[in-house]
Amino acid sequence: MAALSAAIAVSAQLPGEALSTVKWNVTWEHVSADTCRIIFNGSISEGWHTYDTRSSLYPTDVIFGENPSGYVLSGELHEISTPVPFEGEPVFFDEIILAQDIVLTDENAAVNGEITWMACTETQCASPEFLEFEVMLSGTPRQASPHQEAVQQAADEGGSGKGFNWALVIEAVLWGFAALLTPCVFPMVPMTVSFFLKGASSPAAGRFRASMYGLFIILLYTVPISLIILITRLAGGDAVTADIFNWLATHWIPNIIFFIVFMIFAASFFGAFEITLPSSLVNKSDKGADKKGLAGIFFMALTLVLVSFSCTGPIVGSVLIKATQGEFWEPMVAMLAFSLAFALPFTVLALFPSLLKNLPKSGGWLNSVKVVLGFIEVALGFKFLSVADQTYHWGLLDREVYLAIWIVTFSLLGLYLLGKIRFAHDDKPEHLSVTRLALAIAVFSFVVYMIPGMFGAPLKALSGYLPPLTTQDFVIGSGSSAQVQTGRAAEAENRFGLHLPLGLEGYFTIEEGLAAAKEAGKPVFVDITGHGCVNCREMESRVWSDPQVLDILRNEYVIVALYTDDKTRLDKDEWVETENGDILKDLGRVNSYIARTRFGVNAQPNYVLLSPDGELLAPVRGYDLSIPGFIEFLESGLKDR
Repeated sequence: MAALSAAIAVSAQLPGEALSTVKWNVTWEHVSADTCRIIFNGSISEGWHTYDTRSSLYPTDVIFGENPSGYVLSGELHEISTPVPFEGEPVFFDEIILAQDIVLTDENAAVNGEITWMACTETQCASPEFLEFEVMLSGTPRQASPHQEAVQQAADEGGSGKGFNWALVIEAVLWGFAALLTPCVFPMVPMTVSFFLKGASSPAAGRFRASMYGLFIILLYTVPISLIILITRLAGGDAVTADIFNWLATHWIPNIIFFIVFMIFAASFFGAFEITLPSSLVNKSDKGADKKGLAGIFFMALTLVLVSFSCTGPIVGSVLIKATQGEFWEPMVAMLAFSLAFALPFTVLALFPSLLKNLPKSGGWLNSVKVVLGFIEVALGFKFLSVADQTYHWGLLDREVYLAIWIVTFSLLGLYLLGKIRFAHDDKPEHLSVTRLALAIAVFSFVVYMIPGMFGAPLKALSGYLPPLTTQDFVIGSGSSAQVQTGRAAEAENRFGLHLPLGLEGYFTIEEGLAAAKEAGKPVFVDITGHGCVNCREMESRVWSDPQVLDILRNEYVIVALYTDDKTRLDKDEWVETENGDILKDLGRVNSYIARTRFGVNAQPNYVLLSPDGELLAPVRGYDLSIPGFIEFLESGLKDR
């Protein structure tokens, strides 16, 4: 049986719509000739949650009007979305979808009622809220709208938001293992494991003590950053934490500081000086290690963390700085992954002490590892300078300049591996080992791969780390990276100094995009992005560049790119006042506020499909490199045309 769906415009019975914690959309569809299903789709404001229909606190409920005419209720109100446990109660974050079956007794029926709910944050609850609705049902079935299909698909699949950032976890793990190979840490691995085994009353006790040692190392790296983030969220909520992370990721001050810090760390790795903590702090920790029991083991772990700071400090800083550019939980996950990799050998070698004899001896190779990490720090440090440059449109670090720096940096690294360059603490190599030769081949191959990028090659494998191709002064075959554009889209680009990738035209405010969509009769593709967003550049290079995707974007949609980190000052009549009375005056803060309050997302990239009237056509899609999935997503917004 074909289905019928109709979106009903409703308004909450509250002093002001902006105060409502949940925005409801009521639709319906046919499930048989005489049975309809009314679907209540609630979009929950960021930082809030609602309770399910059976909650002991304040259940979400739908109260239907008395004396129904033309219909009877069939079964009970049920949930399509799945609640999650939170403090002993089943709750919903982001979205709640309820359904009620209706059996028609007439060809047409007017169903009205009231949705009631209460929403809470982690620290407070709003007053109970309600919303009146009315739906006109018909006994003549028709094809379901794309919006209803999208809602049902979201319910079946559990949504399509941003996935878990496995790349960050893998990177943190690799940094954790790299830290073990530094001169400050590697010699301590067999020494500390042997100490625990010899100081124990039995092998089992030794293994337990060494395992606790590893656990304390993990906690010392993970707990402090977790406490800072949690305290921030409890004190100011999600919005404050998001604003702090957004400031860290996009403002020129922290990015310039990060750049300078990376250069200082690199100089330290090259042997210019040692970064050490005050000796008094280390000595106090070392005295605590003399205690017996778990307290002594804890102070042993603390001593290791403090003593190895000169080597692990730059690495930990690299991991944390990278992690603060994502969701609030990513720094905690990054530190957990890093510390797990860092502490793992202590536990493994305690369980299998015979492996100690297979470890290589300390020597000059450890300093070589440190120098290699220094070159990597130099390359990564320029990413932060690039973010500040793009966000504020300084024009200092265009794509070819950035590539030239990387090409020179990794060329010098290759020469170092071949023994052609030596630093103060390096031993003179008697011969070139197979390992160094293999690494040199890999590094020089990477350099050769980057060289065509100086002439406009896309370099998809590095797209997330490089400035956009639109910043390149010369692209072979075109004479210029800029493409001639006309109309209002060109005016928008000239106004903000922004450009879309791959020669696409578009707009950079939601108002301009919707106005153009109404004029063209096309849906809107909203790209929630940022200058410092690595995954955004990767999506553009690896997914948008697909010929079919590019054709749909260019011909079927009006594109709106919402840069959430751009610092362009807006005209006074474009400023936005938030519900807290704050005045947002620059493009990035306004776009970030729109993304949070209108689309319920707080990270990049995210993609939204809207009708020319601003209605959501499909669930928001996050970072996903599946080209077929992205094409299906784009086509879902075109079914009603």
